[in-house]
Amino acid sequence: MASDLSIQGKHAVVTGGARGIGAGIAAGLAARGANVSVVSRSPGTGAFFSAVADVTDEMQIAQAFDAARATYGPIAILVNNSGVSESAPLARTSTQLWDRIIATNLTGTFLCTRAAIGDMTASGWGRVLNVASIAGLGGAAYISAYCASKHGVIGLTRAIAAEFAGTGITANAICPGYTETAMMHQAMETIAKFTGATQDAARSTLAAMNPGGRIATVDEVAQAALALILSERTGVSAVVPGGAEA
Repeated sequence: MASDLSIQGKHAVVTGGARGIGAGIAAGLAARGANVSVVSRSPGTGAFFSAVADVTDEMQIAQAFDAARATYGPIAILVNNSGVSESAPLARTSTQLWDRIIATNLTGTFLCTRAAIGDMTASGWGRVLNVASIAGLGGAAYISAYCASKHGVIGLTRAIAAEFAGTGITANAICPGYTETAMMHQAMETIAKFTGATQDAARSTLAAMNPGGRIATVDEVAQAALALILSERTGVSAVVPGGAEA
């Protein structure tokens, strides 16, 4: 549950914040008074300070974060939302596909956190919020690389929480199920392509895999993220929809 904590004027960086869940979280942070910087591979909409960077590239991250600091000062809140998802049977999962997903989803989360944690340590306050997935808490066919990457994100979140316990810095994860985003629609198209199912049938298949048997909305995922950012809790992995914790 969110506290009365104020983030007014605090600098929040959201990776992958140009669309989907990231954009929803960025809007929620701004509504709470945070100064928001969006870092993504594509330019932002202009609503926030925007820097273009690939989160797998250390130099690009450093340049983007420095540009954000020049605008809003030290980073107090980091939302690691950048992610990719591709599916393939294990036998046809190439090394290139594996490396691409691990690099973006897991290594990118590590690199961005490492780039921001010094600001938080210096101020004695910080929030790291990682966007994982229900695939990080269980398994599913045809997404071995994605599942592995998101399990890694949850493990990394717990390690950060343990390392910085008692310092004023928290680290938490949200684990969305299938959410009404472009990524989900790509998953629907993949199901239709390989099974011949209709779009409605594909949607029903994905909804059935979610807690509660329904598709999540960007707004409820953003609200779950904000609740953790506004709390003193750390090491939590919150499932959306449903609110269960792991």
